[in-house]
Amino acid sequence: MSEVRRAVCPGSYDPPTIGHLDVIERTAALFDEVYVAILVNPRKQGLFEVDERVEMLREITDGLPGVRVESFSGLVVDYCRDRGVEALVKGLRGATDYDYELPMAHMNRHLTGVETLFLPGAPGQVYVSSSLVKEVARGGGDVAPFLPPSVHRRLLERLGE
Repeated sequence: MSEVRRAVCPGSYDPPTIGHLDVIERTAALFDEVYVAILVNPRKQGLFEVDERVEMLREITDGLPGVRVESFSGLVVDYCRDRGVEALVKGLRGATDYDYELPMAHMNRHLTGVETLFLPGAPGQVYVSSSLVKEVARGGGDVAPFLPPSVHRRLLERLGE
């Protein structure tokens, strides 16, 4: 019997974009189980509450086998160790992301042996970030191409409140 291969796709996902979904889908194609782990950071106030982000991600990943969506606090390597996960998967949009993520990947490996795998962003999506989407949407720009439809609807509702 072969061993179950598990990965974690950690992030804030505020809100989840098509770039996030692309990384989750590609990770699900490579691993048996994928945890989409939303970091609870009490020092950061997001546009969406953590439970709303969990709900959105569950909606948009519903058809992906082996994908679970959860929130966590603390170190992602502890989250990985608790679930028997051997790999973190991070999407990279460019050199700035790489420069930010590489030292964390080394530290995570040092702390627990968890490997970090980097997936390049899909062409046409590398400039999409949750922060930029929120900024453009607040300014009245059309962000529909960058979000799953259900997330886009929620974003417009939130900004209209």
